[in-house]
Parts: sequence; structure tokens; C-alpha cells
Amino acid sequence: MAFAGDGEDAGDPVVLEITDTSSAAASGAPSLPCPAPVCVSYLARFDPLPSPTVAVRADRHRLIESSSYFRALLGGSFSESGRAYVQVGCNLEAAVQVLRYLFEPSESFTITPDNFLPLLEGALFLAVEGLLVECERWFRTMCSQTSATIVPLDFIIEVWYFAQEHGVTFVQDICPEYLAQNLAHVISRRSFNKIPYGLLCSTIECPHLTVDSEKQLCEAILYWVSENTKPCERPNPNSVDDHLFLLSKVKICLLPLEFATGTKRHWFDFGSNTVCTILNLLKDSLKTLMDAIADGNMEGYCIRITEYSKNIVLSGCPQITTAFLYISVLPTYLDVSFKRRIVSSYTQVDHQSLILYDELEKSAKTLLFRNVHMVDLSKCPNVHFGAAIDWLKLAFPELRILKALYCLSFQFDDLLYLLLRCPWIDEIDMAIDKSTITPRQSVVSSSSEVLGKLKRNSRKYYISCPSYDRQPNLVFLNISRLTLEGRDDIDDVDLLKISVLKNSLCYINIRNCTLLTDDGISNFLLKCTKIHSMIVSYTSFGNRSIQTLHDMTFNIQELHLGGCKGIDAAAMSQLMGMINNTTFLCLRETSLTDDALCKFFGSSLEYLDVSETVVSMSSLAPVIRRNCNLNCLKTAGCRSLLFERDKVEHISGNKYGDFLQEIGSTCLEDVEMGWGFCPIQIEDLIPSFSKVRNMAVGLGTTLAENVLHSLPVICPFLESLTLRFQVISDRVVRNLLESSVNLQVLCLHYCLGSLTSFIFQAKAPALRILCLQWVTPWITNDDLTILTKNCNLVELSLSGCKLLDSSCQEIIASGWPNLVLLHLEDCGQVTLGGVSSILNCKALEDVLLRHTRHQKEHSRRCYQRVTTTTEAGFGSLRCL
Repeated sequence: MAFAGDGEDAGDPVVLEITDTSSAAASGAPSLPCPAPVCVSYLARFDPLPSPTVAVRADRHRLIESSSYFRALLGGSFSESGRAYVQVGCNLEAAVQVLRYLFEPSESFTITPDNFLPLLEGALFLAVEGLLVECERWFRTMCSQTSATIVPLDFIIEVWYFAQEHGVTFVQDICPEYLAQNLAHVISRRSFNKIPYGLLCSTIECPHLTVDSEKQLCEAILYWVSENTKPCERPNPNSVDDHLFLLSKVKICLLPLEFATGTKRHWFDFGSNTVCTILNLLKDSLKTLMDAIADGNMEGYCIRITEYSKNIVLSGCPQITTAFLYISVLPTYLDVSFKRRIVSSYTQVDHQSLILYDELEKSAKTLLFRNVHMVDLSKCPNVHFGAAIDWLKLAFPELRILKALYCLSFQFDDLLYLLLRCPWIDEIDMAIDKSTITPRQSVVSSSSEVLGKLKRNSRKYYISCPSYDRQPNLVFLNISRLTLEGRDDIDDVDLLKISVLKNSLCYINIRNCTLLTDDGISNFLLKCTKIHSMIVSYTSFGNRSIQTLHDMTFNIQELHLGGCKGIDAAAMSQLMGMINNTTFLCLRETSLTDDALCKFFGSSLEYLDVSETVVSMSSLAPVIRRNCNLNCLKTAGCRSLLFERDKVEHISGNKYGDFLQEIGSTCLEDVEMGWGFCPIQIEDLIPSFSKVRNMAVGLGTTLAENVLHSLPVICPFLESLTLRFQVISDRVVRNLLESSVNLQVLCLHYCLGSLTSFIFQAKAPALRILCLQWVTPWITNDDLTILTKNCNLVELSLSGCKLLDSSCQEIIASGWPNLVLLHLEDCGQVTLGGVSSILNCKALEDVLLRHTRHQKEHSRRCYQRVTTTTEAGFGSLRCL
């Protein structure tokens, strides 16, 4: 089978009879006649390769020049060297790939992940030095790409195993480096747990290890260890040492407190040590850092920031002070005395910090990380944000997003300073949860250290700086998204100052900013004409602001007006007629009427919330019908939706009197049902509810037991379920917990039915939030103990559990050490002896203990004990 004109036939041809020695079938197969030789160009046509033998005609001189193996076989002085027919035993696919590489034109043959290993194996066996160099060059280039999606993790693992077996050193150098640079992405791959221990160790020890947070690294290691530990086997002492070695590489002082407490559930020793370390830092971080400097052991306290870092997430770390931020961007060559000055100055920020900052800036004594685009300092109460802003300016010249949620110490003055110092930032989120800071109850005790610090440190350290009084340069302001949700320190004057962002601001969230007036919001909108997304729920947004929108013909894409009581019916009708391009629309608890909703002709809605309004099906049905991309529909509390079908026949040729007919063509992901959804048949729910993730069913709808029992089938992706005033049973609840594998939130409010402790015997490993309000009065301490073994909660709310006593505190604290929210209302004698055990939940942020009249003495004892305890650092504690 010769082909005229093929380059491999020129010169001195030789036929290579290549037998596949890697095939198990080849050794036991009967002898076959020798196949007819083919030229190299014909090899590309084989798919699959004939087995176990292929005969190939190739140029002898090219083989001798390119391969040490063939040089010895074909170029020696012994008699066999001159033969025209030579037998070779090796991996057939590897040999074929090498021959194609040697004889095919370079432009038609490329190295890919599919042929890399056969080429590498062939190059090693046949000693093709040029191909080895080419393989190394290709692999280095492949693993140097900035996107981690280019190189499959399975491929990296397979190459690593091959390199370990054959001693390929360049692979053993490149693989850990690649994984270290891209670990933040690699962690989410399904095959992460299949990474060999040696490769994982080399990755973690790599100086370029890049993760978004220390929590991300710790989670990955704990997952890998749990997946590679077989519970049915007795632990191997060596494997235990290996696991401890991996965990020893985690900088536990940089872990969030909530996460650290949660690790105690399955990794008690590791979790306890971590929690103790964090609490010690909360007591005296200055001494700890000073000792670390003296011992030359600062690395364990430095945030992982490399040249490849894109995100820095420190959320939930109350132990982090500004000193941690600065020491993480200092070069290693700085002397000990300077590091001490940094730690001392930025642990307790004062005017001396200005002098030190000037020295840092002028002497260029900090490293630059140009790839960092996002920094998250949420829930970091001990960070001084004035100094932190200077840190951002020094180290991250390309920063685009700053998140500082739930930080009372980040005040409006800090925002103005941020605009001045870092005008290149695109997005700022400084929202706070007002419900846990200023609760509406009459008796409030907060042990948050932040509140005290705000009072003590009212003067900003940078106020004396002359540059602070200058207006930000409008040319360089790029902020397009600004979130100020819950900020009670912002008034109309402050909002007007923010209008300096008028050339860039597109998104504004001022939800729950109660000091703002309708006039103030209106004046702000007059200046910031590029805004297309507004979250103004529960503010004084009213008629004047709507008139401003009308006069300026805003192109509103997202509008949230929930709870805005200052909008009358006429203004609401005017608004509905001018927002037809909106995709997200929230009008809950407003003056929305049928007349107003009928003026809305938009067809782009993806999110619609009309809960607690007086709209009826006559206006809502056409909206649903026009917006086929609707994936969120909330109508709870709309009593007018329940009516006779014949009242809306005139709207369309088709009769429709319930939601299910209208949403049949939609595919909802988030739904709140109330009046107008009854009766419901299972077959009616399946088409439009198959992708629902969040569901709330309230007053006005009664789901039959067969429907509730079928929810895991109807909604296979269900993550959150809230049931109010429904009739439920053990069969329903247990099936939800066992079959809804993605269920993270279960809330049962005022439900009827014959529930028993049988429901707590169901394992629900995904469940994180459980709320049982007046549905389980029979719960005992033993029931809670069983529940702690079957789910890992971070939020627990119980009401009306009269049989619980003070012993349940220890059950809750030891079973769920990572709780962040605990609400106990009318729960027997839970606080009879105080709340000392509850305070062992070090991550608690919100605690509510509500008592009935005969428990006032218990309440007083609880109040006295809590007000003298600050270690847990609650964001809100209420004893009522």
C-alpha cells in the first residue's frame, strides 16, 4: 500500500512492524499474518488503530536523525542495522503519534490534550529529544493561560500520575504551580477529591497559592480529606498524619468565626483550636502580632495575596484589624522595627498613622497587586475604614468592587473619603441589616463592640489631612453601583453629596434609609439622570419623586418600591405607564390598584412582586400572559385575587380564573402564593413549577396533602420552603427532609396537623435554616438532641415549645456551634438559669429570647447575664 509522492518514501525506506505491548489482549491473541505496510500519512485515517500490529514505511535517515532509539537500532555497525524490515514492541498509539509528529507537516499536526500523553510516552520510549522539548513547551504554555477552564482537572491528574511513574520532572514542577495559581476555580471541579495527595501537598506549599479566602482553602482541604477517608476502614496512622499536615497549612487566624465554630461539628480538635485562636486575637491582637514579629513568624498572619489574586474575601472575620491588612502587602525585606511600627500604629489607628502612611506611599514600601478587582471586608467590625481605604489605594490600583456589608464603623464620611482616594472603583456595597441593629422591641441589649467604638472614636484620623476637604475629581469617578441599604446616618444633604457621581451612577440601593425624604430623593434623581435601577423600598419615595421620573423619561430596568406609603393612586397610575421596559418590579405593600396595573404594558418582566396589594386577576392575568420570561412571581396577601371566573371573561377569548392557567407558559424559580391559588392539582403545578427554588405558601391557599407530599418531585431543585397556615403531617415533613436533597431553608408558621418527633429522625444534611413557629409544642430536649445529629443548622427559630428547659441550651450550643441566629419565643423555662450555655455559640449575631408574663424574672436574669458578657460579640440580643 505505497503512496507515490510521500516524503517518507524518499531516500532509504524502512518498514517498522510495531506491535502493541500495552494491550492485554495482544499477549493472548493468536499469531496473525503480518499486515501490509502503509506510509505514515495513512496513519491519520485509522480510527481506531488496527490491533495489535501495524506496519509502517518510513524514511530511515529521518528516524536516525530524530530518535536516539532508532539511531541505535538502525544506524549501528552490526548486521541487523541494515535490515529493511524491523520489529518494534511498544505502546502502539504512542509510536503512531510520534511517527505522525516526525513526518507530517508541522502545520497539519498539533499537540492537544488528547494526544499529549501518547506523544510524551512515545517521545520517552523512542528518545525523540525534539519532541520532548516540544511537549514541555506546549504543556508550559497550556498551563500558563489565565483562564482555569482551559485545562481540564482530570487531564492534570492523569498527566501527574504518568509523570510520577516515568519521572518526568517538568510535569512535576508545572502541575502544582498551575493548580496553586488556579485553586479558587479548581476547588469547584467534580474531580477535585481525586487529586493525589502528593500533588495537593505540592500545590498548597507553592508560594503562588491563590485563593479568594482562607475559608475557601480550608473548606477544600476538609472536603478532600473527608472524601479520601473511608469510614468503613480503620484509620491508617500515616493517612492521619497526612491529613493533619494538610490542615496545618491553613492560616487559622484568618478564618471566619462562624466557619471556625462550624468545623467543631466534625473536626472537633481542629475547630476548637481555631476558635480559641480567633478569640485570643479578639482579646489582644497587638501582642500576638508583636510576638510573631519577634519570632520571625509573620507569614501565618498575612492574608494570601499573590500576583494572580482577583478577589480578597475577609467577610465574617471580627478578629481582623487594619494591621492585618497592612502587613499583608509589605515586602519581606523590611526590617523588624518598621514592621513593629506598622502593627502598633494600625492596630489602634490614630494621627500617627498619617505619618506612617506618607512614609509607605513616598518610599513605595508596599507591593502592588494589579489583578485584584474585588475586596470584601463585610462583618469586620475591628477594621478602621479610614486606614483601610488608604490600604486599598496603596495596594490595589485596579480595584473595582468594595464590599463592606454589616459594618457599622463604615460611615458616610468614609464613603466620601473612598470617593476621593479610590475614584477608579466601580461598585460599593455598604449595606447594613437594620433589623438586628435597631430592633423594634422595647427592651434591647447589644454587646456589639462596634457601637462602643463608634462613640469613642468619633474623630476620623484623616480629618486633619488637607486633601480630605477637596472635592473628588469628577473626571475619574467611575462608580456605577452604590448600595446604602439600611444606613440611618444618611440624610438628604448626604444624598445630594453623592450626586457627584451623576456621570457614572446607574444603580442605587437606599432601601430602609429612613432619614431620606421624598424631596431629597427627588433632588437626587434630578442630578443623577443615568440611573436605571433603583431599590428604594421602605423609604419616603413618593409622588414628587415619581413626577421627577416622569419629567426625565428614565429608562428604568429595575424598580423596587415595596413599603413606600407616600405614593397615592394617581401617582402610581402615572408611574405604571412609563416603566414598560422594566425587568424587575417590586410593588408590595403599596397603593397599587387594578387601574394602575392595567396601564403597565411591558413584556420584559422577569421579577414581579405585588404582595399585600388590592390587585385582582383582571389586571394581573394580562401582565403574566405578556411576560413569558417571568421567573419570580410574588402575590401573597392579595385577597382580591379570589373571585368568580366570569368576572374576567371579557378580557380575552379564553376563560381564566386562577393563576395556574396564566403561568402555564412560564418557568418560575421563585414563587409566593396566597389567595387565588386554590384549589391546586398536582398535574397543574408540574409544568411551570419544575424549576422552582424558593416557594412560600400562605393564607388563602390550602395545599392538599398529596400536593405537599409530591413537592420534591414537582420541584426537584427546591432550596427554600415556607408554609403558613397549612395542614401538614409527619409523612409530608419527613418526605420533604429526606427527598428534597437541595432544601436549605424550611419554615413552618402556624401550621395544623398531627406532627410528632418522628419528623426529626430524617437526615437533612443540606438544611441550614429551620423555623418552627407554633407548630411543635411537644418538642423536648431529647427531640432537639436527635435533630442536632441529622442536620447542621446556622439559624434556628422556635416558638411555643413549652416542654423545653434550660438543659436545651447546652444541646443547642454543642450540636450547632456555628449558629449565627437563635430565636426562642415562649419556650418553657429555657432561660431559668440564665443564658451562659447559649453564649458558647461564639458566632451568634442575632439572639431573641421572648417570654410570657409569668417569665419576667427569667427575662431579668437573662438580661443581667448577657449585658456582662461581650466575648460572643452579638450584633443584636433581645430579651423580652
